[in-house]
Amino acid sequence: MIQEPETLYKLMILYMLEKVNFPLTNSQLSNFFLDKEYTTYFTLQSVLTELTEAKLITSRLVGNSTHYEITDEGKEALDFFGSSISDAAVADMNEYLEANKFSMRSEAGVTAEYFKIGSEGFTVHCSAREGKSTILSIDISVPDEKAAETMCANWKHCSQKIYSHLMHTLMNRPES
Repeated sequence: MIQEPETLYKLMILYMLEKVNFPLTNSQLSNFFLDKEYTTYFTLQSVLTELTEAKLITSRLVGNSTHYEITDEGKEALDFFGSSISDAAVADMNEYLEANKFSMRSEAGVTAEYFKIGSEGFTVHCSAREGKSTILSIDISVPDEKAAETMCANWKHCSQKIYSHLMHTLMNRPES
């Protein structure tokens, strides 16, 4: 049995990342651990940092959100030590992942961020992923930061409509 709670939290994070085929955000992991009262926010952040430094997970900043994915090394560690997670904790994680699967996938799969490009304005990068595959990626130049912020904010709500429109337009023969 695991003696140190932080070791259990690390295994639980690896388990959750292994169970989904998309990255989980810091917010999604925090919601689970805090709602179920497994640990504090600061302990969780420390554990995530240790997992990243040990290369058991990767982190990527997308806009204002950190996205985590399990590495091959993390999968090996989980295979070796995963049986140490209690059945009750596994049940809690499975229940949380099942109940929130759609919203978590949507949140992780549709992202938008912007970058300043010299004195010429900003580039807005919008993407939509299905699992680990990018299904749409768009870079758009805009003149100012306000326009970039607006586009990023609207992307989550409009991405499906834009994807459908692009597919329909590109798949149909253009009128002469």
